[in-house]
Amino acid sequence: MTLSDRRSVSTWSLHRTLGNYVHPESAANGGPFMSLPDIDGGMTLLEVIPEVAARGYASIQICHFHLESREPAYLATLRQALTENTLPLDMLLIDDGDLTTDDIEDQMAWISEWLTVAETLGAIRARVNAGHGTPTTELLQTVGQRLATLAAQHPNVRVVTENFLSMTPDADAVATILDAAGDSVGLLIDLGNWRAPEKYDELASIASLAEDCHAKCSFTAAGPDEEDFVRSLTILRDAGFSGPISLIYDGPDNDEFTHLDEEWVIVEKVFG
Repeated sequence: MTLSDRRSVSTWSLHRTLGNYVHPESAANGGPFMSLPDIDGGMTLLEVIPEVAARGYASIQICHFHLESREPAYLATLRQALTENTLPLDMLLIDDGDLTTDDIEDQMAWISEWLTVAETLGAIRARVNAGHGTPTTELLQTVGQRLATLAAQHPNVRVVTENFLSMTPDADAVATILDAAGDSVGLLIDLGNWRAPEKYDELASIASLAEDCHAKCSFTAAGPDEEDFVRSLTILRDAGFSGPISLIYDGPDNDEFTHLDEEWVIVEKVFG
């Protein structure tokens, strides 16, 4: 597999291209997952797919709240668009749901419904976050077991979790969850969710476990923080990472595709 075959992008990076669309009933407890101001002239997800393919991406990750419907006809149309554009769905990103709450049965059922959507779309993977609780060894192990339960219920999609939100503040927390989950659950490593200077040692501790990556580069009005991005990517490269590299951009400028291209140039310097 060449480096270009590993080039992916998340629709998280294309909010503005999508007109800041958020499905009005995308939160686990009803209502929208988040509130963003509408942008006139935004593309639909079905319009974005051929654009992503034309720009040289080998796969795509889709946030759950960017789907306009879960009706079978829409999902079939979306899957057909992915197939026609030779753009595999690397991952469905289930961005809500909490595996640490008291209403765990409802939360598990809601996440399970989205894992069914992932299977229907032919997704290779689906990301499920650990949750918003305060990490203790017992709770981390419980979350890992719950992830394993979800994975067992949905064998046609690979369940992964991410170093994201309050339950995974460090590498030890991630490792505890994965140990409890066993081989049925994988790791999506995000290079931007932890902060320097500790982040580099923390990333190095879990990099060998990663099967997929969110390659996030920080941007300011002055441009990308290339030093931090290169250091983070190098950790991943040196750990032997060979999975998809999904670019993440959420900087201040609205020209998302241009800045994603900037990120890929840096990826090529490190992995090329």
